[in-house]
Amino acid sequence: MTRIFDQELEDRLVRYTAIDSQSDENSAATPSTAIQFDMLNLLVSELQEIGAQEVELTGYGVVLATVPATAPGPAIGFLAHVDTAPQFNATGVKPRVIKGYDGGDITYPDNPDLVLSPQKSPYLASKQGDDLITASGLTLLGADDKAGVAIVMTLARHLLANPEIKHPKIRLAFTPDEEIGRGVGEQLPKDLGAEFAYTLDGGDAGEIVYESFSADRAVVSIKGVSIHPGWAKEKMVNAAHLAAKIVQTLPQATMTPETTDGREGFIHITDMNGGSSEMEIKLILRDFEMDGLAAKGALLRSVCDAVQAAEPRAEIICEIFPQYRNMRYWLENDMTPVELAVEACRAHGIEPISAPIRGGTDGSRLTEFGVPTPNIFTGMQNVHGPLEWISVQDMAKATEVCLTLVQKAIAHEVR
Repeated sequence: MTRIFDQELEDRLVRYTAIDSQSDENSAATPSTAIQFDMLNLLVSELQEIGAQEVELTGYGVVLATVPATAPGPAIGFLAHVDTAPQFNATGVKPRVIKGYDGGDITYPDNPDLVLSPQKSPYLASKQGDDLITASGLTLLGADDKAGVAIVMTLARHLLANPEIKHPKIRLAFTPDEEIGRGVGEQLPKDLGAEFAYTLDGGDAGEIVYESFSADRAVVSIKGVSIHPGWAKEKMVNAAHLAAKIVQTLPQATMTPETTDGREGFIHITDMNGGSSEMEIKLILRDFEMDGLAAKGALLRSVCDAVQAAEPRAEIICEIFPQYRNMRYWLENDMTPVELAVEACRAHGIEPISAPIRGGTDGSRLTEFGVPTPNIFTGMQNVHGPLEWISVQDMAKATEVCLTLVQKAIAHEVR
C-alpha cells in the first residue's frame, strides 16, 4: 500500500472536522441547520477547483458533481454526509494529529480525565505506527462522516488529475442530515444518476456492509388533566407520571441498546420533554427483520394502550413513522456492487468484513429507492462521543480500494 494519499487525507479531515455542521432533528428546515451550508458551500468551491463537472448545490441541500468517464462502464456513485451527530457536543472541535502512534494510552489536553486505552480497544492496539486523528476531549471529532467526505474528495481529485486512469462515469453526492435520518429524499436517486453507489461511512478496515437495521421512529404524546395542585385530589392527571409508567413498563433488562448486540433489535428512548400537563416521549425502534420491527411497534402501542386504559381521563397518542429499511432486502437480489468492493479489498490484501451494521446509512434509503448502495469502511472509531478517533492510513486504504473498484467496474461491464 502506497502512502500517496496520507497527507491529503489528513489535511482534509483536519480542515473539515474543525467546521461545526451538527444536524438537529427538532428543526423542520432543509438542511436542518444553517451551519451545514458551511461544509456544503466549501465542497462546491473545492470541487470546482479540482475540475469536477456538473457541480451543484440542490434545493434540498445535497452537493452533486461528476468525474467524467475515461472508459465505458456503469455510472457509479460515491456518497458521504456532511452533518455530525447531535448526541454530543460538536461545537469548537479542535482536531489533533498523533503522528506515529506509539501504542500507549491517549490522553486529551482539554479533558485530562479522559483516556483512550488500547487495552479497552483491540483495534486501537493494532494501529501502532499509524497517524491518528482525535479531538481534544470536549467534543466529538466528526470523522463520522467527514472521513468519508475526505476520502471521496481525495478520490475525485486523484482521478481528475490523472485522466489516464480508466474508469466509468463517477457521480459524487454530499448529503446533509444523515444523522437524523433525512439525508436521502425521493429526488436524489434520479439526480444522482448512478446504476449503483457506495457510501463511505463505515468502521474497521475491510468493512463492506450490505445489511443494516430496519428503522422506525416513534412519538408518544400524553395529555393529562391540569389543575392547581392545592385542589387536585381526584381531579389532576399527571402526564409525567403516565410517561414514567410507559417507560417503566417497556423492557428494561432486554430490548434496549445497552442490553443487545449482534442481530438483536431494540427500543430506545431518545428524549422526554414536558411537565405535569403534557409530556412527549421520542423513541427509535430497530430490528434487522421487518416482522421484528413490527413486533416492537406493536409492543410500544400495547404499553401505551394499557396505560391509557388505566387512566381514561388522559389522552395518549402513539405515532410510529418509517425511517429506513434493511438494504439486504434489495442487495441480495443483485450483489454486483458488493462483489466489486470485495474484489477491490482483496486486491490490496485486505480481508473483507461483512457483518451487519447496527445502524443505517444513506445507502439504506438509496437502496430502497432503487440504487443499490452498500457501505465501505473509512476507519472511524468510537463515533458520536469524545473518544472518537481514526487512522489516516485506514482512510488511505479506503481511498485505494475505491480507486481499484472503479477500474474493476470496467472489466465487470465487459463480462
